[in-house]
Amino acid sequence: MEREVEAFLAGLARTASPATVSAYRHDLAALLAFLEAEAVDDWSRLDAALLRRFLGSERMRGQAPRSLARRRAAISGFARHLVEVGRLRHNPVPLVRTPRQPRHLPRPLDVDQLAHFLDTPHDGSPLARRDQAMLELFYSSGLRLAELAALDLGDLQPQRVRVLGKGGKPRQVPVGRRARQALDAWKDVRGQLANRDTSALFVGVRGARLGHRAIQKRLTELARVRGLAEHLHPHRLRHSFASHLLESSQDLRAVQELLGHADLATTQVYTRLDWQHLAASYDAAHPRARRRSDDTGEPS
Repeated sequence: MEREVEAFLAGLARTASPATVSAYRHDLAALLAFLEAEAVDDWSRLDAALLRRFLGSERMRGQAPRSLARRRAAISGFARHLVEVGRLRHNPVPLVRTPRQPRHLPRPLDVDQLAHFLDTPHDGSPLARRDQAMLELFYSSGLRLAELAALDLGDLQPQRVRVLGKGGKPRQVPVGRRARQALDAWKDVRGQLANRDTSALFVGVRGARLGHRAIQKRLTELARVRGLAEHLHPHRLRHSFASHLLESSQDLRAVQELLGHADLATTQVYTRLDWQHLAASYDAAHPRARRRSDDTGEPS
């Protein structure tokens, strides 16, 4: 049974981030331990009742709703693999309810505060140009950390960038003027750091592709050095991109496409649709809410 899990994780690693693979490995290890205690020794016995007992036992052990939902997602992906290789007749996970999760809305950075941070002068060194290009691209295009880290030089086009999103789903995202300028400045000196055999867009001091943890650490350090009184991480820049764009355009569908969200409900939570805008849209559009110019509100 362990060999089938390893085969699934090996395939997953070709499209998913290392963090996702590590999380799924942890989740499936918990499932294997539960099945061993239940004396289940064949994947063909995996059914909805067994999964409900597993998630129930995990909840009794104190697992949070978010962790339980991730466990369910990991098992669902693995069960699809088992169906494909003929070890399971159908995926039982859709028959198991997803644990309810509290919705925590990330807070975007203030537009002026973020602009001041991005416009802070740097020393023009190759590393400083690289860092500026990463910052501008995160905010310009709303990329996930894994998407930015995986970029190759060939993914950049004159006014857009091609990324591979969650589940290996490709999309193309516009790149703004300031981000293009920062990327051009970085590409001018990239050869001073990059190994000859690497196609990675962003590289470290040893010339190899810059990893997720290294990118996160650079953003934290840049926030400290430039005096940003906020914790800065890639997801915060992605959320700021979405929130600021929605505030300006009011086009939820466009923001959904740019973020690479499969479900519009995800975008609605992510971008913190504010009530005032919804109320104004209602007043302007609903037939029973609009007032005629001569409407005084008095009965006729």
